[in-house]
Amino acid sequence: MFAFHTALEAFLGSLAVLLLTSGIDDLIPFFTLIAGMALGKKKAATGADELPERRIAIFVPCWRESAVIGNMVRHNLSVIRYHNFDFFLGVYPNDPDTVHVAEQLASEFSNVHVAICPNPGPTSKADCLNTAYQRMELFEAEQDARFDTVVLHDAEDLIHPQAFRVINRERAHYEMVQIPVLPLPTGFSDVTHGVYMDEFSEYQFIDMRAREISGSFIPSNGVGTGFAREILERLARDHNEQPFDPASLTEDYEIGVRIHEMGYRQTFASLARSEQGLIATREYFPRNTHAAIRQRTRWITGIALQTWERHGWRGSWRTKYWFWRDRKGLLTNPISVLANLVFFSGVLDYSLAKLLHHPWHFTVQSSTVARLCATTLGLQWFRTGLRSLCVGRIFGWQTAAGVLLRVFHANLINSAATVCALRNYVQARRRKHTLSWNKTDHHYPQRDTLHAHRRELADVLIGQGYLSADQIADAQAQVEVGATLDLLLLANRLIDEQSLCKAMSLQSGLPAARLDTPKVSAHVLRSLPLQLRHQCGVVPFAVKSGKLLVATPSVPSTDIFDRVQEVSHLPIEFQLVTPSVFRQLCEHAHN
Repeated sequence: MFAFHTALEAFLGSLAVLLLTSGIDDLIPFFTLIAGMALGKKKAATGADELPERRIAIFVPCWRESAVIGNMVRHNLSVIRYHNFDFFLGVYPNDPDTVHVAEQLASEFSNVHVAICPNPGPTSKADCLNTAYQRMELFEAEQDARFDTVVLHDAEDLIHPQAFRVINRERAHYEMVQIPVLPLPTGFSDVTHGVYMDEFSEYQFIDMRAREISGSFIPSNGVGTGFAREILERLARDHNEQPFDPASLTEDYEIGVRIHEMGYRQTFASLARSEQGLIATREYFPRNTHAAIRQRTRWITGIALQTWERHGWRGSWRTKYWFWRDRKGLLTNPISVLANLVFFSGVLDYSLAKLLHHPWHFTVQSSTVARLCATTLGLQWFRTGLRSLCVGRIFGWQTAAGVLLRVFHANLINSAATVCALRNYVQARRRKHTLSWNKTDHHYPQRDTLHAHRRELADVLIGQGYLSADQIADAQAQVEVGATLDLLLLANRLIDEQSLCKAMSLQSGLPAARLDTPKVSAHVLRSLPLQLRHQCGVVPFAVKSGKLLVATPSVPSTDIFDRVQEVSHLPIEFQLVTPSVFRQLCEHAHN
């Protein structure tokens, strides 16, 4: 028994030292942030509306994204409070569904362009981004235009309405601008997604700001990153016309390192609130354990192992420190699970000892080991409280209340991902194989989540040049109770039906249907009850990809959407049509 307690004390003491060392290291970003704030290291903010709009190209890589890319583009076009931008959608020739949706978007919106990769997919995200870059150059040559800034986004992103204004403002001083990235809020029971909410809250509030204050590199988060055109041109010249490294699993992280090494200025746009909420790119992250481990395996392989192999530990002491911060999880992630097992074993054994009146097996005689364990536990409580504070400020205190419970789940996910990353890396190097890219499956938010940030129809009409602000103001003054602006504009012949339909499509994010009315099946037209069609102002016109397509001359309310969905055994997709086309469909349905 003496030998057991001696070994236990040695084990607990060693574990406590490792945890204490890592815990103290975890506080350095926090104190760096506090010191930076105390010293007044804040940039002078320039009014975003005072600067002319730089032309922005948005690169969106797509592999098997047919289910989400249409909603992504339409929604973001409907909310962005910026005018001078174009989408470039990178797609693969062996992904015909995504190609079809992308080409449909390009035919519908003049600022959406398709870039088809020369190689079958999936290759890598960076390879797809390089194709988008080359398509942008071709567009510039054809249109005699030039983009000043390139912004990266994924097919599931909700771009904040003010994000491009922030990038435009910061680009006056910096060559790389990173907008904060946050998960969309989910319920308390969604534990895996809650882990992302916890970690991203702390990372965006503390670590990213501390990196900038310390003068180290700022990694791209992969989305919401704005690059000066000159950066990508220089990278392309130096790397065979490929600004993004197609062999890298985490090209976003690595390009941040390369930009810092080249001497360009980088900045992280700290979290700020606007009328539409926190200015951040929002998205859903994996919501089950397997998907989370799969995604984090790629992150750890690319950031901790592949970048270590490529860049070593070169750079200033600040850069080396943040390299250490990004790579230490290779050691600390498995240790955290070991510490959790010891903690739960100790709690269980203590409970049994009290219940059965026998000695607690985890009792230690050494006061030094006891103090180390107590200090480690206290430090962990402080770290958990700090993370809870960050989560509470973003997602509310109900979400923050679950941080302590989710810490154990986070440790399990990160530890499993670390083991998988090490295994994959060693196997690839032993067999001399290229590290493979495992894409994360994407999901787009539901209608209620998307509705909050959309612009008013009047803003779209003015922004697209259909009407002047004075014309809109005069029309709005004439709108009576129960009437709508769109019908008044048509009645006064201030706009034609086609232009209004396009503006409403842009404002709502709903596609504008192109119909050959005589060819629409009468059977489909009558697939919804006549009374419902009259009350809700809708007419079904096609079944496509397992969905019932429903035409409407106006943007349907949530109530109408729910009522129509209740009587259909197929998922509903609303599409906008002009009043004339809608009347023709109704007449065709009655014949």
